[in-house]
Amino acid sequence: MAEVNDIDLVREFVEHDSQPAFAALVQRHINLVYSAALRYAGNSQDAQDVTQAVFIVLAKKAANLRHRKTLTGLLYETTRFTGARILRSQIRRRTREQEAFMQSTLNNSETDGVWGQVGPLLEKGMSRLGEDERALMALRYFENKSAAETAALLGIQEWAAHKRTARALEKLRKFFAKRGVGSTTAAIAGAISANAIQAAPAALAKTTIAAALAGGGAAAASTLTLVKGALKVMAWSTAKTAIVGAIVVGMAALLVNQQQAQARLRGENEALRLRMAQLQSENEELAKQRARAMRQATAHLQTAAAPSVPLKATNLMDRLKTLNPKLTLAQLESFLKTNGRSASSLLAGFRTSGDPGLLKEAMEKFPNDPHVAFEAAIAPDLSPEEKRQWLDNFEKADPDNALANYLSAFNYFKSGQSDQALQELSAASGKQPDDYTSLRAEEDVEPYLSAGYSLAEAKTMAESQILLPQLSPVKQVALATVDMANSYSQAGDAASAQAALETAMTIGQQYANPTSPALITELVGMAIQKIALSAMDPNAPYGESGLTVQDQLNQLAQQRAAISSLDEQAEPLMQTMSDQDWIMYEDRRQILGETSAMQWVVNQYGQQQRAHLNFWLAP
Repeated sequence: MAEVNDIDLVREFVEHDSQPAFAALVQRHINLVYSAALRYAGNSQDAQDVTQAVFIVLAKKAANLRHRKTLTGLLYETTRFTGARILRSQIRRRTREQEAFMQSTLNNSETDGVWGQVGPLLEKGMSRLGEDERALMALRYFENKSAAETAALLGIQEWAAHKRTARALEKLRKFFAKRGVGSTTAAIAGAISANAIQAAPAALAKTTIAAALAGGGAAAASTLTLVKGALKVMAWSTAKTAIVGAIVVGMAALLVNQQQAQARLRGENEALRLRMAQLQSENEELAKQRARAMRQATAHLQTAAAPSVPLKATNLMDRLKTLNPKLTLAQLESFLKTNGRSASSLLAGFRTSGDPGLLKEAMEKFPNDPHVAFEAAIAPDLSPEEKRQWLDNFEKADPDNALANYLSAFNYFKSGQSDQALQELSAASGKQPDDYTSLRAEEDVEPYLSAGYSLAEAKTMAESQILLPQLSPVKQVALATVDMANSYSQAGDAASAQAALETAMTIGQQYANPTSPALITELVGMAIQKIALSAMDPNAPYGESGLTVQDQLNQLAQQRAAISSLDEQAEPLMQTMSDQDWIMYEDRRQILGETSAMQWVVNQYGQQQRAHLNFWLAP
């Protein structure tokens, strides 16, 4: 007898309140959900809480799911949302707990070692894929469906499933390769297929079914908090999906009417150039914001406001006040020799010393390396021709990176080539930007260690030397699209104006990511959103969440105020942190984001908690 598909079970549950139908869904997918949750949480108890929360959400949202083809992708995405929340809400635990869990699974693994390398990075790598690609990977390699079964469930041709699977695996291979994991797509696929799913505890299905059918009434308070957060994020994700769809349609309309718009755009070039000149003055403010974020690593302790109770500075803080964060070439010599003057070692040496000769050497030896191309593209002393060459190199070396398109668009806007800038923005659709901040910070620790600094000193100084000059051109690209939207509105082209504003909103949403290791990146993203929203009708509906544009502006203002308050609380407390806590702080920043790392400082050292911060800073 053929197996009843997911959606038939959902319909049976919704239309007839069939508990057996819902129980069948839980039994079918609980191992997938539990395994993904376990990779996020790092321990079984939290993973079980996440699993219960996911199926409670399924029960609550079931009436809206009757037209889907399969639940696998939805359940995996919900697990990702909820798993991210458990990471943020449990940050008092040591991040090594997750590493210990991964090591325990590796010790029990019978694979050849590939899983030992890719397993700890899998969920982060999956986050770099599109939602459709993640659904395909979950069906194909988590649930081990055949290509034909996967294609049927997704409603696509089998050849298309093969092609998309190959593309997703290649993206994962590149992601792993950038982090020092060399393997083939076939080996990666085999390792994931064999190890990604673990059996959930025997009693979990029964308790999960009972909690979900009771509407969450039988669940623990911590689980209900996860449910609330997941529902909120899912609503926001739905709104973002609608926006992205509108962008695709709008940008297509722009391209179709490109010939008609060219004359008008040329007339706007002069206005855009004047606007760019005005925007340059905003760079000073951006630099001030960056300095504010960097003070948490080095100089901020000298200017932080004193708390009501005097705090004693740690030895690390005393040392950082006197240490020169820039290394000399003599200090770098051993590190560069040990690493064979590779592309990554030359770039790390350049960032930690500021010596342009090291960047030049990397550019000459490794012109096709995406990280070299990125550093070259943001270098300040290139000629316009050299800048254009390295921007093109960056796009070719990392074609799935939206940042390459944004930087190229800025270059075109700056030179008055608006048509080409629009083409770059269109090419960025569906991609995510990556400025390699986490990887750059990780790679920069080793030169300091090689030069004799302690791990706490190395991590702190490495972060302090990571500059983010790319944020200014990204912000200016978004502002240029807002200016274009205003021009379209004045010309009576409402559709093009809306598409331009939604493009700016997408850029802002991409950068306003609370998991960013640099707080300034999140703040820039929020600023971009505010500017784009301010150009819209404040009473217009925003997405499908029932909010208006003004409601969203109010939420941004509250979120910005909450972050400022958190920064003010955390800043003086950092003076008391031990070397080990600084190491943990930097690790949390790289894994969970600077906002979460600051919250951890307040939780560890502060005496007062702010409930509204926990609400607004939740994912």
